Amino acid sequence: MEKTPKTVKKPRRYQIHLLKERCKGCLFCIEFCPKQSLKESTEFNRKGYHLVCADNLDACTGCKLCEMLCPEFAISVVPEEESTR
Repeated sequence: MEKTPKTVKKPRRYQIHLLKERCKGCLFCIEFCPKQSLKESTEFNRKGYHLVCADNLDACTGCKLCEMLCPEFAISVVPEEESTR
């Protein structure tokens, strides 16, 4: 009897999109990210707020907590294959 090899499912990867001009630098997304996938950027937007940037996308589980907590609706999390469409 032959054993069929088990297929290992690759972990899903996510992209984090930021609407730079909406971000007001509250950093809620960084503070509450359970996987520390985000960090404060040195970049500013036109209003003078520090922006957020992805720090560790491999750790992102796509929980969208950052998206739900953003009071300005400036951040979104999209599965990688959808972001390339």
